[in-house]
Amino acid sequence: MSSPLTTHVLDTSRGLPAAGVEVSVCRLVKDDWQNIGRGVTNADGRCADLLKSGDLTRGVYRLRFETQAYFVKNQLRAFYPYVDVIFEVLDEKHHHVPLLLSPFAYSTYRGS
Repeated sequence: MSSPLTTHVLDTSRGLPAAGVEVSVCRLVKDDWQNIGRGVTNADGRCADLLKSGDLTRGVYRLRFETQAYFVKNQLRAFYPYVDVIFEVLDEKHHHVPLLLSPFAYSTYRGS
């Protein structure tokens, strides 16, 4: 079964998928972030194996994208050493959280 949480990172400054970005997943439990998953984006910028089936329940989560290492690897200077995307899961359906990335800006949305 596939992960209940996926992401896709696109480098809008290069017009390419962002391959090799480390991504971690944490869940907020009593004011403390607990690491529950980890992955690396593939050649298409996708990370489809962050969590096991059943690991995404109602609650507040954080996806951390290690952007500085990605930009250094691509010989670019960047403003953000990492990007945290914090979101709330209200149902146990699949969640897809894409990241559009450039050295000096980023945006995200709930995908499908």
